[in-house]
Amino acid sequence: MNVFSPSARRVGALTATALVFGSLAACSSQSTKPAKAGSAPASVNSSGAIKKGQTVYFIPKDTQNPYEVLADKGGEAALKELGGKVVVSSGTAATAAAQIPSIQAAIQAKASAIVIAANDPKALCPSLNQAAKTGIKIVAFDSDISCGNAPEHLFINQADTKRIGTSQVDLLAKQINNTGEIAILSAAASATNQNAWIGYMKEQLKKYPKMKLVTTVYGNDDPATSLTVLKGVLSAYPNLKGIISPTTVGISTAAQYLSTHKEVKVTLTGLGLPSQMKAYIKDGTVESFELWDPSKLGYLAGYAAASLASGITSVKAGATFKAGTLGSYTVLAGDAQNSPSVVLGPPTVFNKANIDKFNF
Repeated sequence: MNVFSPSARRVGALTATALVFGSLAACSSQSTKPAKAGSAPASVNSSGAIKKGQTVYFIPKDTQNPYEVLADKGGEAALKELGGKVVVSSGTAATAAAQIPSIQAAIQAKASAIVIAANDPKALCPSLNQAAKTGIKIVAFDSDISCGNAPEHLFINQADTKRIGTSQVDLLAKQINNTGEIAILSAAASATNQNAWIGYMKEQLKKYPKMKLVTTVYGNDDPATSLTVLKGVLSAYPNLKGIISPTTVGISTAAQYLSTHKEVKVTLTGLGLPSQMKAYIKDGTVESFELWDPSKLGYLAGYAAASLASGITSVKAGATFKAGTLGSYTVLAGDAQNSPSVVLGPPTVFNKANIDKFNF
């Protein structure tokens, strides 16, 4: 477990380690439909104001991912505005087992809320249920959990899930003239967001019958692993025309490789950080890619968590809350496939014409 700051981040980590495997084995629910079970009774804040002095645990996929670091900083900015604080805690590997000690630390610290980017949709459920029963509010961002009736939680969606998936296929199709073999370089095979986007990519590919998805490989948001599987794909499919990497680690790793191996004529797109991809846009390795501002995603999640913990909003469809400089947001209804959520906004496409305007 890697810990970033205040000593509270370390509290309970060792105790929690003993609970990891039991928690992993106990979770088996399939539905994401929200319910009250497993959550502490909601208190009513008659003043309608955010409570001061809140501590919100931000648990990213791992502490090494630049995207997650930016998102966490957004959460820290939100809680600072609200008179509270953020504790960032997670492991150095993007696994559920590495995240569970941080959940236990939040429980022991009597945190107001947990904001988590799930490495696995189900394995975290028992620990998050345990947290919810103590009154801790649960918010998922970046990658959602799927825990059935409990815990009650809100998902902060970076953009419309379908649009993220389909737009990446459209970007690649335009660049390879709608023709050829393509591959997907994803993050962890269990990542909820990645799998949802890939599902919509496959649907969108039906509109491009001359494009063929030959394989999907997983780099686990680790540069070394991403490079290894990338090389494997390039070796196995010599006629490959394009790669979609819907992860900032994967696309930056692939871009770095392709920039130094110009003999490999493969078109690359996906989701990337402008700060990491600028050089590859300017040298022509990558024509375009897309993303939203992860710091704004974390900022929105911070406001949502503090509002839920203050009892001035809920996960009920139509509930509203204010998110500082981002304005007001309304909770969208959940269903059998999706949790109650709010959507940050549409992704931005980055290319030579605009890449210099962004510095995150």
